[in-house]
Formats: sequence, structure tokens, C-alpha cells
Amino acid sequence: MAINRSELVASVAEKSGNSQAAVNGVLDALFEVFETSVAKGEKITIPGWLAVERTDRAARTGRNPQTGETIQIAAGHSVKLTAGSKLKAAVAKK
Repeated sequence: MAINRSELVASVAEKSGNSQAAVNGVLDALFEVFETSVAKGEKITIPGWLAVERTDRAARTGRNPQTGETIQIAAGHSVKLTAGSKLKAAVAKK
């Protein structure tokens, strides 16, 4: 079971009393802030709910599974999401 973006927007609009267009604009702005901040290496924390941060991956040696040839995998970045205490408690109740 999953909720897509349009269902999320409709649900938030109903609970908040705002229009779906307004909620959609807020979500767009929120995700834009997440994108720019995390790309710069800043950690975003919403106490009790979640934390989002960029992680670094070191360069490493890998192996091509088809040929067995050794390859170099470049260093890179990833994103780490951590659930907060309120979110964990809500999940534990279900």
C-alpha cells in the first residue's frame, strides 16, 4: 500500500483547509529546499520526524559480474534518511 503525490496533496489540503494548488506549491518549495541544502552537504532535521543528510562514499575496487574483470568505482555521494522518535512511535503502534 502506497500513497502517491496527488493523494498526499489531497489529504494535506483536506486536513489543513488549504487548496490543493497551495499545498502542491508548498511541497514543491519544500523539496527544492531539501534538494539545494542536501546537495551543499547541509543536514536537515525536523525534530521528532526525520533527518536528511548527504553521505560520502569512498572510491573502491569492484568486479564486473559478467567478465570477472576488476574495475574502479569512483567516490560519490548518497542520501541518508533517519526516522525520528515520533515517526518511530507511530509505526510501533500499528
